[in-house]
Formats: sequence, structure tokens, C-alpha cells
Amino acid sequence: MALRGTAVLVIVGRIGRAHGIKGDIGMIVRTDDPDLRFADGAKLVTTSNPPRTLTVESSRWHSGRLLVKFVESPDRTAAEGLRNLEVQAEIGEDERPEDPEEYYDRELIGLKVRTTTGEEAGEVIDVIHLPSQDLLEIRRPAGNAVLVPLVEELVPEIDLAAEYVTVADRPGLLDPEGAEVVPSEPGDAAR
Repeated sequence: MALRGTAVLVIVGRIGRAHGIKGDIGMIVRTDDPDLRFADGAKLVTTSNPPRTLTVESSRWHSGRLLVKFVESPDRTAAEGLRNLEVQAEIGEDERPEDPEEYYDRELIGLKVRTTTGEEAGEVIDVIHLPSQDLLEIRRPAGNAVLVPLVEELVPEIDLAAEYVTVADRPGLLDPEGAEVVPSEPGDAAR
């Protein structure tokens, strides 16, 4: 699938297991706007080599899971053949989430990282999405990588125009060797 103008492909989900015998697939959603990205007629591109274009025939929510039927998966066998593929949607490069406190991964990757005291602290190399929270993976100047929870207390400022992220450094956050060891029970420090 060729990109039009200033558009990028963004991962919006991973194909899970087949649901039923008619080609429905459980989707592991990786987008904040699944109803738009998996709307009837939407074209998605797999990250496989070679990439495949899949067209959403229909989608629906069932027991808290998004079920998607692709035109290209008319039955369970075809649906199982797509399992574990990541799918991407074409998104305009200038498109922004509605909430000003939300960012696309592509906007954060590559930003310089500095501490609240102005010290250069590295570069964002990935955004990791966990069920409990998102993490910034930061490559430190020494070459090692650290994970920083993407929460306001630790990442108080993201400035896309100036291309940097501010991290409120805590002992052990950016420098794991500098972590404070706190005994969990009285007397643990003596052991």
C-alpha cells in the first residue's frame, strides 16, 4: 500500500485467535480510537514481509473484546492464518489525538530527554504499552537503555515543537546504579 502525501503507517493492533467459524478474529487493540481504525471498509496493512493489505468487512465488541472480520478471511482457516500479525493504519502525519495530553508513539520516538535541572539525559527510542501504564524507553548517553513510566510525576513536560521530553529524575530512575536501597522490614538492613 503506497502512502499518500504526508501519511505514516502506525500499528493499531495485533491479530489474535479466530472466533467462530466465519472468519471473525479477536483483535488485540493498540490504538485509542479502535472504532475509527477498525471501521467498516478501513484498509489496514500488515507488518509482515511482504506486507498484506486487509480490508475490514465488519467489527463489533463482544464481551470486552473487539472482533474484526476481514474481507480476506472468509473462514476460520483463513483467520487463523493471520494470527499474530500486527496491523497498521495510514494516519496523516499532521493528525493529532483529540486530547492534548495524548501523543502518538511516532511523535515521542526520537525526542531528546533532559532532566528538570536541564541535564541532557538521552533520547526516547521506543514507547512500550503495558496494561497498567506506558513506558518510555530511553537510550542514555552511555549507550544503555532505561524504562521510565510515562506519568506526569516523572515526565512533567513533553514539548513536541522544541523536540524534547523532561524527566524528573529520581534515585535509580535514569541511573539504576544510583538506586536507594530501602529495607522492607525493620532489621533487613542488618542481614
